Amino acid sequence: MNCSLAQTLNIVGERWSLLIIRDASFGVCRFDDFQKSLGVARNMLSMRLKQLTLHGILEKTIEEGNRTEYHLTQKGWDLMPVLLAMTHWGDKHVPAEKGERVVFVDRDSGRPIEPMSIHDADGKRLGVHDIRARFPK
Repeated sequence: MNCSLAQTLNIVGERWSLLIIRDASFGVCRFDDFQKSLGVARNMLSMRLKQLTLHGILEKTIEEGNRTEYHLTQKGWDLMPVLLAMTHWGDKHVPAEKGERVVFVDRDSGRPIEPMSIHDADGKRLGVHDIRARFPK
């Protein structure tokens, strides 16, 4: 399918993949730490790490003592607006079951970031009904 969304979902559209990317952005980098944080089956984690590495979202490195680590590449970091948008959607539409949730803040000021939004090329904020898809001819 010649659709960027469909092609992206083939790579990262599975729950564990997105949670691995989230944890990697928090600094998790070792297999056992991903497994402990996520509670995912080891075989599933292995498959997802392999897929994310194959597609250049994670980089696999061998540290001293032959410890394997996984770090986000720029391609992986470029997914952060997607994860933030999904987080903001969840904050709005999926009530917290217990306790407080993670809040993303500006590193310098410590203030919460604005929810993700759509802007035109000049920076004007747009609503979802202000945009449309333009299909190739």
